[in-house]
Amino acid sequence: MLKFILMLNLVFAGAAPTSLAKEAVVTVNGMVCSFCAQGIEKKLKALPAVESVGVDMDNKKVTVHFKDKQDVSDKDLSELITKEAGFAVVKIERK
Repeated sequence: MLKFILMLNLVFAGAAPTSLAKEAVVTVNGMVCSFCAQGIEKKLKALPAVESVGVDMDNKKVTVHFKDKQDVSDKDLSELITKEAGFAVVKIERK
């Protein structure tokens, strides 16, 4: 059912499934320790569209890898990291 709803959203948004980003790299301020990184990772991994999460604390970047033909909007990523995990998102890059 979730895949069907996602596909409908893509059709109405005018995007083909092949145009989905395979990953998002999120620059995060306030991530200073492994406990911080673990909190962000846990929140992101709970999303159904997320396959894996990698955290680079030195560069303050979180890389989110999406499952095939699935995605999470920049707005949703930002809100999750900002409101639920308590960190500031500087930017999100798609690859």
